[in-house]
Amino acid sequence: MSETLSVHPELGREVPVGTIDHELKKLWGEDDARTNASLINLAIYSEVPDSLERNSKAVRELTVEHACRAILISMDFDAPEASIRAWITAHCHLHHGRKSVCCEQLAFALSGRSTGRLHNTVFAHLASDLPLTLWWQGELSWVFDDRFARGVDRFIFDSSEWSTPVASFGKIHHALESRDALVVQDLEWTRSFQIRVSTAALFDDPVAQSVLGKIDTVTIRHHAKHRMAALQLLAWLVTQAGWREASELSLRDDRSAGGARSFSFESRGGQGITVTLEAVDAGPPIQLFRLRGGEVTIEVIRCEGDNYLCRHLEAPGHHIEEPGPVDPESCAGLVGEQLSRGGKNSLFRKILPCFLRLLEADS
Repeated sequence: MSETLSVHPELGREVPVGTIDHELKKLWGEDDARTNASLINLAIYSEVPDSLERNSKAVRELTVEHACRAILISMDFDAPEASIRAWITAHCHLHHGRKSVCCEQLAFALSGRSTGRLHNTVFAHLASDLPLTLWWQGELSWVFDDRFARGVDRFIFDSSEWSTPVASFGKIHHALESRDALVVQDLEWTRSFQIRVSTAALFDDPVAQSVLGKIDTVTIRHHAKHRMAALQLLAWLVTQAGWREASELSLRDDRSAGGARSFSFESRGGQGITVTLEAVDAGPPIQLFRLRGGEVTIEVIRCEGDNYLCRHLEAPGHHIEEPGPVDPESCAGLVGEQLSRGGKNSLFRKILPCFLRLLEADS
């Protein structure tokens, strides 16, 4: 590490790792008008070496609504020598136009292969009386193991970034089986939240309720990057409706429909159901969720560029069309939504077995 410690515009003041606690006390002593506020530890982990600046901007956005001690971690395993650098700063927001409420941020840039420094140095600077939410960015690498998972209360990730989702979800499933208290939250699951809320709202209508056992076709159109969001939405529908996989879970490619892929299910009453997933190269993560049974169509649509959803219910002599809210587009916005809702995310645990079967068949 350079002998001259630097002041970075986004990360704050660079400090020797061994003096972090002392330097934080000095930071808060510099301005009596600032109040330190923290409800959780929020760690953001990335193996992209230049991620610290980007994640500091995300923390600044998140701390408007969520008071926390933020710890940014950048790991560079390809560096030839082991080293660690640290910066401290505070993100402050005015409270009632007067006193600043601030959240402290620690940023660590680690290089080299040793993972012991991650536990012994970085995690040693958590606020010990607060729960730890960890936002993992990128591929789920070998760093995520039982020891790593044991130290986390809420684990947030984005499976759309994974090149080997079957293997990575295998690790997530193992972690959940090992720790009942662990809460996992996939941003792909969050991306379908308002779709699910809008669909449930449409089924409040008696006409929609009457056709639930008669549904025979389902269509989910999604951005190709967000296949996990589509499969999780399907797992939610199958689990909540009580559908059964038709004998062996079947999957077929429909080349005549631009490469769409279809699954087959049976309702509780024995009705055959075909679910088609259509991948497209542009537009929102989930663009169409359509259920049809007889002469009734229930669908939620989001068109590219729209900041609202369209909810439709069409039946003979009966028509409903209304707008609905959309989920945030940025990852920081999605994480903020997860932090606001909190909870144990028990519904994701409930749909996970079905999702894993769908993922295995789809792969």
